[in-house]
Amino acid sequence: MPGRKIRVTSCSSLHIIGTSLSNPAAKSMKVSATTNTKRHHHHHHHSSKTNKTAAARAAAMVNHDTENLSPIFSSKSKSSDSTDNVGVGDSKISHEAIEQDVTNLTNLNNLPSTNAFEALQISSDRLRTIIAALHCNILIRKADLVRNLDYVANVLDAVHEDETRRLMEEDDGALSEIEPDSVPNEVRDWLTMTFTRSMSTLKRRPSDKPKFKSVAQAIRAGIMVDRIVKKWTLRIKLKTINEWTFDVFSVNEFTNGQCLRYVGFELMQRYNLPNKLHISITTLQNFLEQMESGYSRYRNPYHNLVHAADVLQTTYQIIYNSGLMVENWLTDLELFAIFVAAIVHDFEHTGTSNNFHIQSRSDVALIYNDRAVLENHHVSAAFRLMRQDEYNILSEFTSDEYKNFRHLVIEMVLATDMSCHFAQLKTMRSLISMQENIEKAKALALILHCADISHPGKPWDIHHTWTQSLMEEFFKQGEKEKELGLPCSPLCDRDNTLVAESQIGFIQYIVEPSFIVVGDMLEKVLKSLVAADSELLSPSIPNRSMTSSPSPSAVSSTELNHQHDEQNGLERQLPSSMTTPIPRSTIVRRPWAEYLKLNRERWVQEAEEERRRKQLNVIEEEP
Repeated sequence: MPGRKIRVTSCSSLHIIGTSLSNPAAKSMKVSATTNTKRHHHHHHHSSKTNKTAAARAAAMVNHDTENLSPIFSSKSKSSDSTDNVGVGDSKISHEAIEQDVTNLTNLNNLPSTNAFEALQISSDRLRTIIAALHCNILIRKADLVRNLDYVANVLDAVHEDETRRLMEEDDGALSEIEPDSVPNEVRDWLTMTFTRSMSTLKRRPSDKPKFKSVAQAIRAGIMVDRIVKKWTLRIKLKTINEWTFDVFSVNEFTNGQCLRYVGFELMQRYNLPNKLHISITTLQNFLEQMESGYSRYRNPYHNLVHAADVLQTTYQIIYNSGLMVENWLTDLELFAIFVAAIVHDFEHTGTSNNFHIQSRSDVALIYNDRAVLENHHVSAAFRLMRQDEYNILSEFTSDEYKNFRHLVIEMVLATDMSCHFAQLKTMRSLISMQENIEKAKALALILHCADISHPGKPWDIHHTWTQSLMEEFFKQGEKEKELGLPCSPLCDRDNTLVAESQIGFIQYIVEPSFIVVGDMLEKVLKSLVAADSELLSPSIPNRSMTSSPSPSAVSSTELNHQHDEQNGLERQLPSSMTTPIPRSTIVRRPWAEYLKLNRERWVQEAEEERRRKQLNVIEEEP
């Protein structure tokens, strides 16, 4: 392309200089595109006298910039002789010599064919000339650079083909000693594949062999396409993060066991929390990675980073599904506290129960006096981690913000202690029956607790996978208890536990009642918000602004337009008649109800099979 030149600095960064060759300002630095007539000789003489000195002239530049040179500049071409050292002590002469060699890069007409013997040496000399010019900031015409590199690549292709052909002939000669009928064809093929270099890729005809350039391009294109496909596939998978049937196992597999950081970051970014709360992206990423490390510490089958990601998504989905995300119920700080509480709620879980720690008199049980042993450790360890600068996602919080955040996280995580389950449900039923509004911390605590035990309300494949993982963790605890001489905890005996029966009881007495209560609680919260809005609907008192509430970056078109107006300081448009408020639904969808029913029925069938197998085993053991 005329008038375009390439400048490469000593740090190897490319800059396209858009100046014309006729530009007077550039004359002192440009290299003429014309060929010096004194150097027009036979190509053998041309290569032996001029190109072979390129390495020596490059080496001459060591005098003024030794430290920045690549090792390639310290060795001369094999064809160099004593006459090549002219100008070594004079950097100015060497610079002019390199410029002269750069000028000769224009001449490709008399070069030998790419498969000629001398082509390899000429290619080496020209490469060294280019390297020396780039190091010395000598301009090279783009067309000359491309043509010379193309020539060198073609020479390397030819050398590779010759070497491949030679290797194949050597190996075929070795195998030719084997008589054709002495071994089966399959054995001969195995000998060829295993003990020679004549692999299937080498057996191609030279004309079929991919060129160096095409291979490099294919690799680059393959890497780029792979990244694009993975990026869009992950986006598609995370697009279902609003749905109850979100498959966290699929996301974990796709992200190579890093689903917690991806799900966590996706939800944080979806509501622009890092920007709103002044949280460093790097610090947030470090925090999430450290969370994954803590969850992986004991290699638990169930209480691991996948469980944390699942509880995080489920907690979010329960709130999102209820409609409370658009009802100004939560501030940005509260939403962030919910996400963090879900992320840390089982941080550094040991894969054993609180009762195990109490009975075994573990250090953590002694620290927390046998009360909510693991739950106290989870939240304490997380806040200790956040005291370190590289993980401190709370560094920009004010004193009040930190206090409110810490209160919410502690309240929510401690409520995941299963020993508080029935007391928690009883308290919430009482609050639902009262006229007063429900305390937000208690409501959020129940949501997290329900998300923690939610897998029986998911599709069977997801629920069954979680059940198998949980039972395996229980059985491993039972084995530890036997080793310590402790009584085996319920459901921890691998030989006698009836898995199906345990899941029927878990659904009927724990999970189903919990989700009935949380559904009723969410509906009461919605009704209180709608009632408050109805009281505010008057010409003089506009509807509540939602500017302080979390607003997602990816929502439906209706919600997006609605939030766009509010974020720009516009109030929601009220109907022309202010006497009748727009009715809003206060009914909460309960997608878990149908799955709880289906999964319970499935376990009933499994229980019948368990009883039948147990009866058969008893009959077989009888004398």
